[in-house]
Amino acid sequence: MGISRYEEMGEIGMDMLKEIGSIGGGNAATALSSMLNAKVNMSLPEVKALGFNAALNLLGDPEEVVAAIFVEMSGEVEGVILFILKNDFADKIVQNMLGKASVDLLQLDELDTSVLTEIGNIVISSYITAMSSLSNVEVELSVPQFTVNMLGGILSVPIAVMGQHSDRIMMIKGKFKIDGIAMDSDMLLLPDVKSLNVLMKKLGVIDG
Repeated sequence: MGISRYEEMGEIGMDMLKEIGSIGGGNAATALSSMLNAKVNMSLPEVKALGFNAALNLLGDPEEVVAAIFVEMSGEVEGVILFILKNDFADKIVQNMLGKASVDLLQLDELDTSVLTEIGNIVISSYITAMSSLSNVEVELSVPQFTVNMLGGILSVPIAVMGQHSDRIMMIKGKFKIDGIAMDSDMLLLPDVKSLNVLMKKLGVIDG
């Protein structure tokens, strides 16, 4: 029997997303290690389906300025993905790839933006590749969009786009450890409910 809202997924459905998160995070760590020329590990991610306020509280200060990479999914799975980059993570990326001492998210130049977008796109693609491999679904990704805003403003984007499917946000939260320094990795994964049913059926979580 299918589900009609995120909150009906149950423990087995959430375990499915944890597996996707674990494999995707491992793939992303491998890719980042090569790009940053650094040792990169990924912690075992937590997967939560939270209301807007609870998700915001977990992510941090709503007025904190962050960067985000936004991608739309199409094909057998439709929806949106948002990867959030906090300032310390962005700093590490530009230090390793561009040789800069630090970066201010409000004063990024074109090269900074291009590099951060590419990193976000690689991380997102790693998770989608894991999803496709585990469930044998075909997913296409849009060209990534980059934005900088306060965390509260960033989080309003998936709510505006996907609010008709649920009043909750699905979050894959973990930490990348780059050269021994832990940094937040926050992925908001919001397939529409029809797509979520497709995934769960493919993985045998619910009956076809």
